[in-house]
Amino acid sequence: MGVAGLSLAGLFVSLYLYLFKLGLIGTLACGTGGCETVQLSPQSRFLGVDVALIGVVGYALLLVLAMLTLQPRFAGPSLPSRLLAFGAGLAVLFAAYLTSLELFVIHAICRWCVTSAALITVIFLLSLRDLRRAPSSGA
Repeated sequence: MGVAGLSLAGLFVSLYLYLFKLGLIGTLACGTGGCETVQLSPQSRFLGVDVALIGVVGYALLLVLAMLTLQPRFAGPSLPSRLLAFGAGLAVLFAAYLTSLELFVIHAICRWCVTSAALITVIFLLSLRDLRRAPSSGA
C-alpha cells in the first residue's frame, strides 16, 4: 500500500512539472528558481521526450503494478512484484543520471526533481522488501 501511495505522489509531482512544460502553469512553486532553470534546460528532454512526461507514465505504471501486488493472488514474489522492483530500479538509475545532470551540467537543483528522486528511491526499497515477503499460506 505504501508503494501505491508513493507512486501516486510521484505521479502528482511529475504531472505538475509536465503541466508547467506544456505552459499550463505560469511559474513553479520552487523558492530558488532552480526548478524553472532545470525544466527549461535542453536536458529536460530525453530522446526527444519531456522527462516530466516520462515521469508521469512511469509513476502511473508503478501505481498499476503496486495495485496488482495488493491482490491476494499476487502475494509474495509474483510477476507484478518483480516488474515493480525492476521498473523502480531502472527509475532510480534514471533519477541518478538526471541528478548528475542537474549538478554538473545545468548547475541548478529542482526541488521537485529531488522530491521525485527521493520518492522513487523509497519505492524501490519497499519493492525489494516486498519481493522478500513470503507468500501467504492457506487460501
